[in-house]
This record gives sequence, C-alpha cells and structure tokens, in this order.
Amino acid sequence: MKHVVVIGGGAAGFFAAITCAQSHPGTRVTLLEKGAHFLSKVRISGGGRCNVTHSCFEPKQLSLHYPRGERALIGAFSKFQPMDTIAWFEARGVKLKTEADGRMFPTTDSSQTIIDCFLREAEKARVNFQANRGVEQVTRLDDGGFSLTLSNGETVKCDRLILATGGCRAGAGVALPVSLGHTLESPVPSLFTFHIDLPWLRELSGISVDPVKVSTPAIKGAQSGPVLITHFGLSGPAILRLSAWGARALHEVNYRFPLRVNWLPALAYDEVVSELRARSSTQPAGLVVNTPVRPIPSRLWEQMVLASGIPRETRWGAFSKNALLRLAKDLTASEYEVIGKSPNKAEFVTCGGVRLSEVNFKTMESRIVPGLYFAGELLDIDGITGGFNFQAAWTTGWLAGKNCCAQL
Repeated sequence: MKHVVVIGGGAAGFFAAITCAQSHPGTRVTLLEKGAHFLSKVRISGGGRCNVTHSCFEPKQLSLHYPRGERALIGAFSKFQPMDTIAWFEARGVKLKTEADGRMFPTTDSSQTIIDCFLREAEKARVNFQANRGVEQVTRLDDGGFSLTLSNGETVKCDRLILATGGCRAGAGVALPVSLGHTLESPVPSLFTFHIDLPWLRELSGISVDPVKVSTPAIKGAQSGPVLITHFGLSGPAILRLSAWGARALHEVNYRFPLRVNWLPALAYDEVVSELRARSSTQPAGLVVNTPVRPIPSRLWEQMVLASGIPRETRWGAFSKNALLRLAKDLTASEYEVIGKSPNKAEFVTCGGVRLSEVNFKTMESRIVPGLYFAGELLDIDGITGGFNFQAAWTTGWLAGKNCCAQL
C-alpha cells in the first residue's frame, strides 16, 4: 500500500489529508502535527467563530485579495474556490452563512463545528493523525520516496510528502523545504495592528468607527473600512488590510511611519467645512464637544475636538474660522506616528514562504523535488482579512491532496 505523509495539522494540512484519503482510498495517509493540538488556528479564528471563506466566486476577482500569490492563485481558484468550499461543508452537514461584508461563517457561529467536521471526516477516511510528532529532518530516497526523522527519534518512510507547516517564522517547518532545495522568500509579519503612543486615543479603547480611510506614504494606496481603537493604538479590518499590502515596506521602516486617517471619508474636505459652518449658524449656543459629526462616536469626537486645541467650553457661535478649518483638517487628514506593531505571537499570517515559481499550481507539486507537494501558508501566499487565507488553505490543500497520488 502506498503511503502519503502530510506534515502540519492545521487547516491546509487537514484538508489535504482528508482529500487525499477520500480521493485515493487505497492509499495510507498519515498526518503529523508537532504540537499537542490540531487545527489551533481554526479554533481561534474569527473570534472563535471561524471565518471559513468569503462570498467572492469569480477566480480572478478573488485573487485580487491576495497581496502575495495573486497571479498563481487564479488557475488554482478555477479548480477549487469558495463555491466549492461551501458545497464541501454543506455535503457534510455544515451550513455556512454570509454576513454583510461577504465573510462566511458556520451558522452555529462556532469554530468547533468546523473542527468536529474535519475530525469526523478524517476518521471516516481512515487518516492516521498523530499529535506531538514534529519532523526534524526529511531525506530524499533513491526510489523517489522520503524518509522522515521525527522529534521522538522515530523514522517514517513515505512515497509522497505534503508540507503544510503553516506560516514560516522559524523552526523545522522553514528548514524542511530549504533542506530539500527550495528557496524561501524571507518571512515578515502580515495582518498586524499599529501601536500609536497617544494617551487620549488609547483611553478610547473599544470604540469602532466605520468607515474610515487609512494610508501611509510608506506604501501605495489606501484602505477603507472599520477601524477599532485599542489599548495599543489602532486595529480593525482597514488597518489589517493596510498592514497586509504593506507588509514588506513597513518591515523595512521598522514599523515606524506616519499614518494618515480620514475619519469622514464619505465627505470631502469642503463638505466637512460646510457642515461645521452650518452648525455655527444653526446651533450657536451648543458646545462643540457635545455635537459630533456622524458616524464619529461622541467620545471620540470630544477627544478629537480637544486634541485640535479647542477649549471644552467653546460654543459653535464663538467658533473661530481658524479653529474650524483646523478641526476639519483633523477630521479628514489626521496624522499619527506609528511606533510599532502588535506582538509577533498575536499575528495570524506571515508574508513570505516557499517561492511560488518553484511550485506547479496545477497540482501543488514541487518543480524541484518530484513527489513533494505544498499547501497553505508555508507558501509565499497571504490574503487580507475576510476568509481569504482560509480559502487559500482549502484550495491548495485540495489540489495537493487530489494530485499527490496521481502517478503512484
């Protein structure tokens, strides 16, 4: 009986192992995970709800959500895309729902639903999945197979090998493809929050504003969407997307850069000026700090007014022209100095990984080592928030699992 080993018990690894076992029932499939738990990222993703995929069903359009991997994924998505993901789960009794922003979650709003489905399918397909089985070394055998040295000293041989060890920050997961001759695009963090040392801003932790437009001279383009104020500075989808597209550029400036924030992107600067002038006429007795321009929340408005140098007791009728223009500028073009990012352990996604030109995206087989396949974040692929990283995991895992036994 032929033997396929999958290294990595995360989303891509499990999907590859299940797909391989179900597509090739005469093959023995072993799934090895170095940690004590499988699918740990699935468990905590989406706040414990698991953002399974995104309701973008056109391959080329879908690929535009990947700062790294866009071109390589177009063909892959034509074979397995979100519509296929939805069908796969629904065929196994797991229904997904679509939220207003296109993100898709299990109707139970629980990642445990996805985990239980994978464990059930793996057992049904007779996948031999083993925890606490790190792989220290892989050797290519003369017969085309592989010999694996495990962390417990055990040796495992297989005919085909799928590497799905996740984001390549460090450790054996990075060393394995390099030892087999592959090139690694240097890993740097992606999808992280911005640290801003402004006490008045941090005191507003928990406040969310939608939409907000954010940009930085360090990278081209801007991002719009919800922004969340945290104890460290700013987070939320718009910030995370900006960090993804600028992952390498922001790394090069050591995560110190000016961040430009437009709190009222639905209004042009002149329209904001007109809105403020209208208040001076219609409610002259009202305090400026008490009358926010929506959708800016009251507490954030109050602090922004004070940060603009406007005294708390200022009334609209006594609002000077210079103060009005200064506030309008702060509302539409605030600039904050970012002094760092979220801790490395908090990041879900890594930019970097196995060079894409060294992988055949029709099958996910290595162009350098026959019989070696890749899936998931170990590749130099990463998407923005919204279910795109999981979809890349399902797609590459499915292709690797489907094709790894084709020539056996």
